[in-house]
Amino acid sequence: MATRRRQQQLKQQLLSGGIQGLVGKISIAGIVVVLCTFYYLSSARSNRSVPQSAGDRSEVNVEKLWETAPSDGWRPSSAPRSDWLPPQGQTNGYLRVRCNGGLNQQRSAICNAVLAARIMNATLVLPELDANSFWHDDSGFQGIYDVEHFIKTLKYDVRIVESIPEVHKNGKTRKLKGHQLRPPRDAPISWYTTVALEKMKEHGAIYLTPFSHRLAEEIDNAEFQRLRCRVNYHALRFKPHIMELSNSIVTRLRAQGHFMAIHLRFEMDMLAFAGCFDIFTPEEQKILRKYRETNFAPKDLVYNERRAIGKCPLTPEEVSLVLRSMGFDKSTRIYLAAGDLFGGERFMKPFRSLFPHLENHSSVDTTGELVKNNRGLLGSAVDYMVCLLADIFMPTYDGPSNFANNLLGHRLYYGFRTVIRPDRKGLAPVFIDRENGHPAGFEEAVRRVMENTNFGGPHKRISPESFYTNSWPECFCQMSPQNPADKCPPDNIMDILNSRLESGALVDSSLSSSNLTTSQSTR
Repeated sequence: MATRRRQQQLKQQLLSGGIQGLVGKISIAGIVVVLCTFYYLSSARSNRSVPQSAGDRSEVNVEKLWETAPSDGWRPSSAPRSDWLPPQGQTNGYLRVRCNGGLNQQRSAICNAVLAARIMNATLVLPELDANSFWHDDSGFQGIYDVEHFIKTLKYDVRIVESIPEVHKNGKTRKLKGHQLRPPRDAPISWYTTVALEKMKEHGAIYLTPFSHRLAEEIDNAEFQRLRCRVNYHALRFKPHIMELSNSIVTRLRAQGHFMAIHLRFEMDMLAFAGCFDIFTPEEQKILRKYRETNFAPKDLVYNERRAIGKCPLTPEEVSLVLRSMGFDKSTRIYLAAGDLFGGERFMKPFRSLFPHLENHSSVDTTGELVKNNRGLLGSAVDYMVCLLADIFMPTYDGPSNFANNLLGHRLYYGFRTVIRPDRKGLAPVFIDRENGHPAGFEEAVRRVMENTNFGGPHKRISPESFYTNSWPECFCQMSPQNPADKCPPDNIMDILNSRLESGALVDSSLSSSNLTTSQSTR
């Protein structure tokens, strides 16, 4: 009634003419804008969703998601496209690095180490993996990666040795240890061409430690970025027994059709980092707070505020509700890549009720090898390969997670393989409304959020998205490009690189070439 009286008043103002008529028109326009805005915001909230016709409903085509995303004419290519010369003349010295962190943080560091060696015209000593402090695993580079393949693949780019050779001088033999330096975080190229190079020439070798995030990601040199891709997606290949074990697990999973891999990042370290405590028992909260105080800088974090802006990892139940809302049903087969879930089985129970066909690397490994090495580099490497080869990959927390970020980039390079990236900030009010007793329109609201996300196709990299998450366009090319810089390299690029290497008298005849322009699937 109040609205009707207001409309009658406005109508009388319009009829009154002059200044009153003008004010009336402005008032009506203002009311229309407010009402439209209110309706838009209300329809986005699950507890106030207005029933829509079937034609207006949001839908996600699940069958399409099992296929690769549209490539828009792009294909992966990290081969050089300019006059890329082999390592030049006499080496300036030896570069040692200690890669700290988990397997995938180390992986990024290895890419940076190769690029740093190229920048300084240095000989790279096989990178050291600081496995003990993080994994309590001393496998090292040689225990995880195929060393021969690594050296062979990068022979056009850098010199690599397994250890620093002994130096013979004045009848004495000694081993270069390397002058120790601590690089600045995200150091620019200029730091390596000045400070680091000067010390290398002075001492013959330098030792950079720690070496996580010690070279800027965004570099205005496409060839340098392509070198990172050659390292990450071609040179860094796991040892044959890891590849065989991973492939056998994928074959077993795919025997019954499609399968999805989910990186369920609901572990103590990430929950403590995010400051998301309130859903846990008082005793569990005490554990999380203590972990945070020990491992992270002090910061005043309020759970409700953090969750409202999407800073909390999705719970297992929230993950299952997103999948169900998108149209996945109980028959969906899911591989879980996760460590020890904090809070235990009570958080997994709702997930299992919606998606009972759950597996992990231990449940599908018939060799028993992963049961013995569940917390080491081996388990992480197998999880990485299974997630890479899965039909769909879903990270539940891709903020500071190197595992998820590297996989997103690798799957993009692997042929635009489908990923489901929940928009936690967009989903937060939807989940909060549901928990506050307003479930109406919940699934429709989830679909509306998710249909606006990228499912794995080429897209522009916008900060803070990492180069290792999205190497487009530097590491991709088009056969018929509009921009000449996006043109694919010639088919005989390997012959060209071999010729340059031979002319520099650096070729090792025992090493055969490997095609850098092919995708990881052919390796």
